[in-house]
Amino acid sequence: MSGSQLVVTDQAWAALEGAYDLHVHVAPDIIERRIDDIDLAHEFLGHGMRGFILKSHYLPTVERAKVVTKAVPGIDVRGAVTLNHSVGGLNPVIVEIAGRSGCALVWMPTVDASNETAGRSEVNSDKLPFWAKIQRELAATGISPPPISAIDDKGAVTDQALTCIDLIAKHDMILATGHLGRNEIFPLVRAARDRGVRKVVVTHPEFPSQNLSAEEQAELAAMGAFIEHCFTTMHTGKASWESVFHSIRLAGIEHCFLSTDLGQTVNPGVSEGFALFTQRLLDAGFRTDEIRRMTVINPAQLVNK
Repeated sequence: MSGSQLVVTDQAWAALEGAYDLHVHVAPDIIERRIDDIDLAHEFLGHGMRGFILKSHYLPTVERAKVVTKAVPGIDVRGAVTLNHSVGGLNPVIVEIAGRSGCALVWMPTVDASNETAGRSEVNSDKLPFWAKIQRELAATGISPPPISAIDDKGAVTDQALTCIDLIAKHDMILATGHLGRNEIFPLVRAARDRGVRKVVVTHPEFPSQNLSAEEQAELAAMGAFIEHCFTTMHTGKASWESVFHSIRLAGIEHCFLSTDLGQTVNPGVSEGFALFTQRLLDAGFRTDEIRRMTVINPAQLVNK
């Protein structure tokens, strides 16, 4: 049964009262989006949800988040930054400035990660993500800096990445692993834990460029990381719903949270997708209180210092 055929019950919407979505891609953006941040704020409030984190692969969103929070009383919108080349990569300057500005979350590289190959010209695909097309367009104009890795050739976390980790700890921001690969994620999570980062998120582990097994997710959760499960990964067929249900149960409800990763023009709306996600869990036998732990309690623990 496709997501559009799934019947969303009142119980599914109730599981989202007070929820945060820590991973949305909405306008304004370089990529066309189906909704902007102001309208999403009104939409969330209309469904009794609390707030969201604005993600951009290319630009910091802290200032936008503050404007939206003021413009739409009652919503709690937070900003973030993704350490791609557009902000200098693993750049301690942007991390420090972001921290001073009230940034909630720092993603490790995504579109420019060494592990993420979709945007490279040598990769053949008829169904490229929108950001991959931008990467190829930039490369065609000669703008093609080298991919970014968080580890060196010996598997140790680089000095640049360690400096960014220290600044994330200093400002008590969330560290998210972005599109790094498993060979980077494990040493990064260990380094973050050892260097005082309180809040570490493993970004969409079912996504093809991460593809972490349930056992690996449980291992990372045991190291203190939160495991993020994103609706779009399963909705677009990149991973099975059953595999995600198994991963959540193995890692433990207390270590997981749900995000949508929505905002694309070709996918359901953010609120609709969030409700479809909770309905999937209800249909799989998860209790409402378990779902609320992953939509309300755990995300609030991450965003609130």
